[in-house]
Amino acid sequence: MLRLEAVRGDITVEDVDAIVNAANAGLRGGGGVDGAIHRAAGAERLQRACRAIGGCAPGAAVVTDGFDLAARFIIHTVGPVWRGGLHDEATTLASCYRSVLAAAGEIGARSVAIPAISTGVYGYPPELAAAVPVSTVTETTTTLDVIRFVAFDAGTHELYRALVLDRARLRAT
Repeated sequence: MLRLEAVRGDITVEDVDAIVNAANAGLRGGGGVDGAIHRAAGAERLQRACRAIGGCAPGAAVVTDGFDLAARFIIHTVGPVWRGGLHDEATTLASCYRSVLAAAGEIGARSVAIPAISTGVYGYPPELAAAVPVSTVTETTTTLDVIRFVAFDAGTHELYRALVLDRARLRAT
């Protein structure tokens, strides 16, 4: 049975099969979680692997090795830039999570850690973005045993924690 978890911390130290990178379309590394993952994984080798892939469209996902991370793999996905919610941002964000689940299945991952995609420089309001992954992963068939939502800040962690608890309550009834 799939177990959802909400934790606060540094995604780069998560002991899971794969971590998810909130990437940019060029897979070039950047700020926020993307930059942290590149630095922790070994920027030069990860950048070389990303250049070989070439890029990733919003809503899609691609996989690289985890290099220096505890996780064996990095699943890179590109979330939507928030433009007021009038340009299918929620649809694209849900596609990110479905693509991540599909990629995790393809590499045989049983556990994955996922950050709050698009809520940093892409501007997606965290209170709107948090509901998308919890509902999407609940409605999507997956071979994963554990999905861990990793929040860097207390506010985002509380959003995920409440949603995961609500889901657990619903399953118990």
